[in-house]
Amino acid sequence: MGDNGRVEPVTAGTEGGPRGWRAATRAALYGPDGFYRGPEGPAGHFRTSVHASPLFAEAVARLLCRVDEALGRPAVLDFVDMAAGRGELAAGVLAALPADVAARTRACAVELAGRPGGLDRRIEWRAEPPERTTGLLFANEWLDNVPLEVAEVDPEGVPRLVLVGDDGTERLGPPVTGPEAEWLARWWPLAGERPVTDGGEAMTEGEATPGAAPEAASGAGLRAEIGLPRDLAWASAVGTLARGLAVAVDYAHTAGARPPFGTLTGFREGRGTTPVPDGSCDITAHVALDACAAACPLPGTRLLPQRAALRALGLTGSRPPLALASTDPAGYVRALAAASEAAELVAPGGLGDFGWLLQPVGIPDVLADAV
Repeated sequence: MGDNGRVEPVTAGTEGGPRGWRAATRAALYGPDGFYRGPEGPAGHFRTSVHASPLFAEAVARLLCRVDEALGRPAVLDFVDMAAGRGELAAGVLAALPADVAARTRACAVELAGRPGGLDRRIEWRAEPPERTTGLLFANEWLDNVPLEVAEVDPEGVPRLVLVGDDGTERLGPPVTGPEAEWLARWWPLAGERPVTDGGEAMTEGEATPGAAPEAASGAGLRAEIGLPRDLAWASAVGTLARGLAVAVDYAHTAGARPPFGTLTGFREGRGTTPVPDGSCDITAHVALDACAAACPLPGTRLLPQRAALRALGLTGSRPPLALASTDPAGYVRALAAASEAAELVAPGGLGDFGWLLQPVGIPDVLADAV
């Protein structure tokens, strides 16, 4: 994974003491001894769609072929894998492409960790995406690891930055102001919040709901993750495409269905855990993909659940016909295994619920059949 946000962190607290979640997460994940610098890589701690089945890379390869056709089969076709982990997706896509397409494909893995040994030599390894590419930019579970600030409403109804120590202990810090406050107001308004002046003083609160308890009226305890760094990181990545398609795939939520207490969590060795910014675990939060889309407004932008996108790319999870078991037993077993893997990728309540943000740049919608 990689943090390619291009805005300066908003920090608070004293050096060595509690600080904003954005600075703490950046150090914990991407610092010299950070979680993503470890030799085991993401696959050592959790399964993404890439790790769940090679069928995912095959579906992305088919998507790249659709982009290739929409581009008129250019002499050089770019595939940019954002937050590439250990290069598993890029390698899988190259292996799944038809020979004539693979011969024209220039694959690039974007990742802050060092290049893993044994990776296909055709894959370029970079810390930043290349400029002026023509093809498919694909970000699978990148944005959820772009660090961000967390806000919580205090008993007076004021959204404040949440500060965190290296041991995970939290306390409330200064009020959220400036661009972060504007983002909250537009994309994740917190019930009962009071507007704050540039000087950090709460302004007069509007009328509370008659009969409501003070905590309910103020919204005390409600939390939000301020997705501004992700919006800017995504807009920057999409801006590297000269023509083609940009796709972000992630745990997501949209306006009207924001979780009231946020989604910040940790993962270690395949299990969810309390997020502690000491480098021992992954730290992740779901993505406001609608805000990311608005940060880079383009014609043809679409938001889809993963199940719809993958079904349009040929993955259904349907069991093979039982008659195949008698005519080709080995083929039936292989087809049954593939169907099981595909079913996991499109399953409601699981990977199938991931959001896909698709933004074409100078080409028509290549997933028009996805509904």
